[in-house]
Amino acid sequence: MKVSEENFKTDTLHTDWQSLNMMDRRFSVAPMLDWTDRHCRYFHRLLSQHALLYTEMVTTGALIHGDKDRFLQFNASENPVAFQLGGCNPKDLALCAKMVEEYGYDEINLNVGCPSDRVQNGSFGACLMAEPALVAECIAAMAAVVSIPVTVKSRIGIDDKDSYDELVHFIGTIADTGCKTFIVHARKAWLKGLSPKQNREVPPLDYERVYQLKRDFPHLQIIINGGITTLEQVQEMLAFVDGVMVGREAYQNPYILAEVDNLIYGDITKANCRQDIVRQLIPYIQEHLSLGLRLNNVSRHILGLFHGELGARGWRRHLSENACKPGADESVILKALEYTL
Repeated sequence: MKVSEENFKTDTLHTDWQSLNMMDRRFSVAPMLDWTDRHCRYFHRLLSQHALLYTEMVTTGALIHGDKDRFLQFNASENPVAFQLGGCNPKDLALCAKMVEEYGYDEINLNVGCPSDRVQNGSFGACLMAEPALVAECIAAMAAVVSIPVTVKSRIGIDDKDSYDELVHFIGTIADTGCKTFIVHARKAWLKGLSPKQNREVPPLDYERVYQLKRDFPHLQIIINGGITTLEQVQEMLAFVDGVMVGREAYQNPYILAEVDNLIYGDITKANCRQDIVRQLIPYIQEHLSLGLRLNNVSRHILGLFHGELGARGWRRHLSENACKPGADESVILKALEYTL
């Protein structure tokens, strides 16, 4: 999805992304391991037509040595959708980038933010923030073989390498390759002593540091991520950065996405109600089941659809207790829906 002059020009930023051949990233749903798989993304696309969606992180090793169709397959209706890669070998990343483009994704994103031990053991993720020259080499290798954007998702720092000057050096080194888009989680990461969950909560948020990046790199697209739970926050932040990425709130309370097209993109099309979203999902579920797959592969992603609504507890309980049973089909979903009517 390319950006027109009409639909992306804020009073504050005055940036013409069309002339820079950039996508409209005003709102995106974060890549989340074990969560943002293809079934989740299909569901999220029913809620918002404009939000940019991301895959889970997939390692280069999984694509090169595993079942690439399993990792790369997606429904065309998910577009615009970006594929997040994990890796640190420029040659391998370039090979995988070509696969990603061939499958029809709109963007390739390099994970430079995940702090998990497993990722560190593979020498990629957040630990790469200590090696900006290597990240630049990886980005350049991918960009040389594809025509779609190659972007970076990082933290604001790691361990004791967390000064603003170090962050500027990291961004500047990679930007010199031609990379124009940076998604920045506004927390540092501790590579030792904190679990991935703690790394999402314990290090303090520093939104101002990300805003300063945009002021210092006005020619780049700077997307902010971390701790954002409302569309009101998103609207406020768009005065300072080019886009906002929402993670766990979009997954746990997915109906927040139903207002994105109107509030963020100015699309006045009326959002479907929660019950209609479920009914729209039924044909997809039936197709999924006809391939011999299980109902809970899809149903686990819709547990939060009625968050805060009357009948939400019954909806969640019925799905949780019945969707995992052998032979469970769409009737489980329709029965659960009765709790919300």
